[in-house]
Amino acid sequence: MVAREHRGQTPPAGADERRGQTPPYRAYAAIMGTFVGGLALVGALAHALDRDAQEQSWLDLATLAAASFKASRTIASDEVTSFLREPFVAGDAHGGDESPIETGDMRQAVGELVTCSRCIGTWVAAGLASTQVLAPRFGRLLTWTLGTAALNDFLQAGFAALTAKANEVGERTA
Repeated sequence: MVAREHRGQTPPAGADERRGQTPPYRAYAAIMGTFVGGLALVGALAHALDRDAQEQSWLDLATLAAASFKASRTIASDEVTSFLREPFVAGDAHGGDESPIETGDMRQAVGELVTCSRCIGTWVAAGLASTQVLAPRFGRLLTWTLGTAALNDFLQAGFAALTAKANEVGERTA
């Protein structure tokens, strides 16, 4: 459901019930429990290791945002991570626009998670932020690398758009 809603393919109200399929609520609860439990564990480890998340700056937050964007888009749609999505999607996972399998169990819930960049982005952000707190050198290297890759994506897209517009204007004036 989540992945389809994100992609503008919201099914009509009651569609799951008409198909005889109910959303995998237990799997959703298990996934959320794992997320919250993981954050609690990271918090406890940070406390035990005397790591302070308040040492992070606004620049770290901006870099974390860019890194989360890049990593979540990569997981949810890139060819290189299709092997991660493959067990959880219907059909071939190489197009980047696949749909989660509708099994009504954990496989469906994970499929919805890994095919939605916003959904997996929350997990990516938590993982990257946790890494920055627990292993600051590695976390910063990883986050800055992904953040720079995101900036590169934006610059490449901007350059392509600018070039296309320049070519369009050139053709009109010629």
